[in-house]
Amino acid sequence: MTQDAGVLLRGAERLPVPGPLSTALYNRDAAVLSGSMGRVYPFVMERGAGCEVWDVDGQRYLDMAAGIAVVSTGHSHPQVVAAMQQQLTKFVHMAGTDFVNEQMVAVAEKLSRSMPSTEQWQVFLTNSGTEGVEAAIKLARHATGRQGIISFLGSFHGRSYGSMSLTASKSTQRKGHFPLVPGIFHAFYANPYRTPFGIASEQVTQATLDYIEKTMFGTIAPPTDIAAIILEPIQGEGGYIVPTQGFLCGLRQICDRHGILLIYDEVQSGVGRTGKMWGFEHDMEQNCAGCSHCKSMNRSNCTPDILVTAKGLGAGMPIGGIVARKSIMERWAEGSHGSTYAGNAIACAAANAVLDLVHGGLMQNAAHVGNHLMNGLRELQSRYACIGDVRGRGLMIGVDFVLDRTTREPARQQANAMMEEAFKRGMLILTCGYSTIRFCPPLVLTTAEADEALERFESTIKAVWK
Repeated sequence: MTQDAGVLLRGAERLPVPGPLSTALYNRDAAVLSGSMGRVYPFVMERGAGCEVWDVDGQRYLDMAAGIAVVSTGHSHPQVVAAMQQQLTKFVHMAGTDFVNEQMVAVAEKLSRSMPSTEQWQVFLTNSGTEGVEAAIKLARHATGRQGIISFLGSFHGRSYGSMSLTASKSTQRKGHFPLVPGIFHAFYANPYRTPFGIASEQVTQATLDYIEKTMFGTIAPPTDIAAIILEPIQGEGGYIVPTQGFLCGLRQICDRHGILLIYDEVQSGVGRTGKMWGFEHDMEQNCAGCSHCKSMNRSNCTPDILVTAKGLGAGMPIGGIVARKSIMERWAEGSHGSTYAGNAIACAAANAVLDLVHGGLMQNAAHVGNHLMNGLRELQSRYACIGDVRGRGLMIGVDFVLDRTTREPARQQANAMMEEAFKRGMLILTCGYSTIRFCPPLVLTTAEADEALERFESTIKAVWK
């Protein structure tokens, strides 16, 4: 999208924010809620509809953050609201650990059907992403009889102790919490923009795979002790990084050679956000067609053994889960794992509506509007040297700001300033990685709203990069 120089961009004028009601509630929050939560800017929500939100002072914003990629179907989607209201009149909770309900079973059926049909799948529901990760590594260790887990630098898997031990995106998330869970190792993610040790991007896939199999396995992580390799098919908090081609397929082969389970953390990238149900499906298309390894293993390409989901699954309701090969899930005996609130009927009613909407067109919309937004952001990149990289898939897009395109030095302060300035210009965005602005709006985003986002973003760039 090229803007006529004579036309005023939306977002050209700052809003009078925060207003008095927002300020008062913001101060009340600071007095009683833990400061560990953090507040990126003083937005105080009153209501939302689709991709629009309003603060308690009545100021309207375009939401390009979706509650950290959670509100997949948009704020207060009528179909999701109706599903929850209908269930609310029947019952709210009957512990899924001990009893069965229709909503819980239906969610599990839909999640199982979303996976490759060459395998049989079973589901364990949780209340969040971090609980899902904890369940995944617990199952992997139990099923294999091994203890070691390999994660990746730049990863984010949660903040409870097991998932925090896997996480390696920001040191502040680990600072002061040692000792962490033992038996966890970190490898290099196949980052094509900021490559490990500055190697050429075309060498990244093989170099990162070799580091695991030739260096880690030979020095610090004996493969016979490794239960699983866990990764995000697209890194989220690490900077919305799409790995180099062949990385997932290569990891699948390493796991198969050594009897290691492969876990995909699709908490942020799953449920249609990338234009496909799961982020790993993009890699299947690009790298696995006719793969001799997959054929020899009778496997549907680089499919995981365990997949973790949450965030967009409930469109704001607290629900997550793991989807695992039935042959693995069956290793858990009765009572081996459980959760009082998992399978909550209201959360599952929301998830059932979400899955119907995602498969009913929102996934395709994410691909279409995501492509439109990506093209617009790359057009901005062509005009603003501060944008070093634009990357992503569907409506999971990162814009990496740099001080110098040649050195790719991250513009950390400016990225944070961009986030705060965008708020003052009527748009909610968040940072991730070193200096990346993430675009993860609701999947109902229209091309008109994408164009509005581009205008407000350009206004923000002009204000910060004077």
